[in-house]
Amino acid sequence: MPQPSTIRAADALAQRLYRAGCRHAFGMPGGEVLTLIDALEVAGIRFVLCKHENAAAFMAEGVWHRTGAPGILVATVGPGALNGVNAVANAHQDRVPMIVLAGAVDADEAQTYTHQVLDQQAVFRPITKASFSLVPGAAHVIADKAVGIATEGRPGPVHIDVPITVADARVPEKAGPDRATASPVAPAGADFETARGWLAAAQRPVAIVGLDAMNDNAGAEITAFAERFGVPVITTYKAKGLIAEDHPLALGGAGLSPLADRHLMPLVQQADLILCLGYDPIEMRTGWRDAWDPRQQNVIDVTAEPNHHYMHQSGLNFIAETKATLSALAEGIAPQETWTGGQIAATREALGKAFPPDDDWGPAAVIDTCRRTLPRETLATVDSGAHRILLSQMWECYAPRGLTQSTALCTMGCAIPLAMGAHLAAPERPVVSFSGDAGFLMIAGELTTAAELGLTTIFVVFVDASLSLIELKQRSRQMKNNGVDFAKHDFATIGRAFGGAGHTATNRKELSAALEAALVADTFTVIAAVIDRGSYDGRI
Repeated sequence: MPQPSTIRAADALAQRLYRAGCRHAFGMPGGEVLTLIDALEVAGIRFVLCKHENAAAFMAEGVWHRTGAPGILVATVGPGALNGVNAVANAHQDRVPMIVLAGAVDADEAQTYTHQVLDQQAVFRPITKASFSLVPGAAHVIADKAVGIATEGRPGPVHIDVPITVADARVPEKAGPDRATASPVAPAGADFETARGWLAAAQRPVAIVGLDAMNDNAGAEITAFAERFGVPVITTYKAKGLIAEDHPLALGGAGLSPLADRHLMPLVQQADLILCLGYDPIEMRTGWRDAWDPRQQNVIDVTAEPNHHYMHQSGLNFIAETKATLSALAEGIAPQETWTGGQIAATREALGKAFPPDDDWGPAAVIDTCRRTLPRETLATVDSGAHRILLSQMWECYAPRGLTQSTALCTMGCAIPLAMGAHLAAPERPVVSFSGDAGFLMIAGELTTAAELGLTTIFVVFVDASLSLIELKQRSRQMKNNGVDFAKHDFATIGRAFGGAGHTATNRKELSAALEAALVADTFTVIAAVIDRGSYDGRI
């Protein structure tokens, strides 16, 4: 009898990832992952050589935001895998579907061999949704499980250890059918009828929207619902753009800027109905803990998972998909006039005054100049720091995922690789990253990757030679200046040294000229925006 055709176990894994829509993988190879990389390339998934696994994972996330397919990080055994821990933990907290493929020493070999051997699954279990060790007899099943776990419910990373000989082991070419994807559901029953009654009676409703709604791709439905029922919309930072932020019902992002929350919280506390639509509070700060009392206000929570966070409580909790829920909630309910005292417009006006764009120079002027000069469809990323808080309020997003950042773990050094991943997946759109000078220095080596990939990404650096947010906190506690200042570097020259263009801007005119040149450049551009220390005082 003819023997059934076989493939490598690594091929089974790679082919399943290709069927999931993956076309890029990122990492740094070692001998333990050579078969994996070969299998990915054979399947049609391009492997991108990065300079550090942490940056590779953020590039993978940047691709996911544009394609919807899980990101792929490839890391070799031991130090390679551990280099990616920060960004994998970030993916876990920021709800990013990612497949982490790590080389591993064979189990029998590890009994008598110790070089670079550690329990990688023990490392990754707490920061992933699941961790597997690939075995030949279940290669197809583990691959399918990994995709399903990473993408369904609240998305997140899944780790797979791939032992050296297992990657090359022969397995049947064909497996059973992939498991059917779970269908979105809407609530039903008595509690849901109560929710519909609350909506029908609401005169001052407000919606708070977050990561679950972003991952449900619910932007169009949220906008239509808000318009129909006169509901102002507050978003978390990563959910910016689910309603275009120049819409009269959009109140922008919340949760990190005390200055913004000072204007948003009174509106929330006046509301007679609070609609938490896919609102995952993992992005929020303590000011949003118990921000309302469900015994005094009607509060409806629609989320992907039960409330085990206890950041807030609600009168009604539904585990459901955002779009399907909004459709069922609105059916047959007649809209009425809401917020008749003009509170929505007044709040938008107050927010505009709180973050004025008309400074002659400084971080606000940098942000305003970039937003005015760059096209409306520009994709932006931002690193952690004081500049992120200000930019997240001032950078208007007109579509979902228009601004990407690390909002839950808030890790530094993410803006550059996030932008590179986004630009690789969407080369037709302008992409700009905003970094503090410290975050830029953490990741500057990836500029060589940008050059090798032929990217024309724009990298804007706020240069004040200080960890501005930490320095501000230090001063607010009347502490001495310790451990927050560093040398001022020539970032434009760094950009040129790594194969790109470089400009230094000390005023709006110089910045506008640098941006216009960057938009037509045939390589990446680093723009150093030099600002004074203390520029964020009173602004965030």
